[in-house]
Amino acid sequence: PERANAVHMLHFPNEMEDAELARRRLALDEFIELQRGVIARRRKFEAQASGLPCGGGNHLIKPFLARLGFKLTDAQTRVLREVREDLRGAHPMRRLLQGDVGSGKTAVAACAALMTLESGFSVALMAPTEILAEQHFQNFKRWLEPLGVDVQLRTGNFKTSEDALGVAVSTGTRAAENGTRKTEHASLTIGTHALLTSGFDIPNLGLVIVDEQHKFGTAQREALVRKGRYPHLLVMTATP
Repeated sequence: PERANAVHMLHFPNEMEDAELARRRLALDEFIELQRGVIARRRKFEAQASGLPCGGGNHLIKPFLARLGFKLTDAQTRVLREVREDLRGAHPMRRLLQGDVGSGKTAVAACAALMTLESGFSVALMAPTEILAEQHFQNFKRWLEPLGVDVQLRTGNFKTSEDALGVAVSTGTRAAENGTRKTEHASLTIGTHALLTSGFDIPNLGLVIVDEQHKFGTAQREALVRKGRYPHLLVMTATP
């Protein structure tokens, strides 16, 4: 009855203020219905999915932070603590990382990736353009390869080493420049929409990172997540 009265008041208001009150009442109904759907979906997801143990053990993060050249801010440290708790949690992480341009989201993402790699799982990072994907590739390669991490790139125009079946090849125990042995059976693959290509697989996928997530559709993010079995998901976006 209240909804019917609000609809009537919206179309046949006695005063203009009544129309606004009715509009707000109907908007509240829509918002509550949306939230009920989100909660129901979340409960179903948590009932079906178990989180992969990707909390790591610090044997890669410690040397990474020592080589980084700057100290993480209090906000970055706090977020990483929360991310680690999520990666160790009973359910797959679904987290939005939001911050201004230049606030250090990429460094946080690198630490999250290292936690996952330390745990023996692979990581995929998807960016909306080839230029951004290549920038990430160069940064992560400079940061992580000296630690023995295998970093791959896959875009529409460029692909690093892969086998004939389109499965990313781990370089296994190939020596890194500093003598550190490559992380076996776990790699970081960076790319564009090319990561979504049918037939391309990322074995043992533990974490999906999506940069500038607002430029991807829900179905595209879901398609990458489905490359694994309920991997963790970290999406990043600049403050609007």
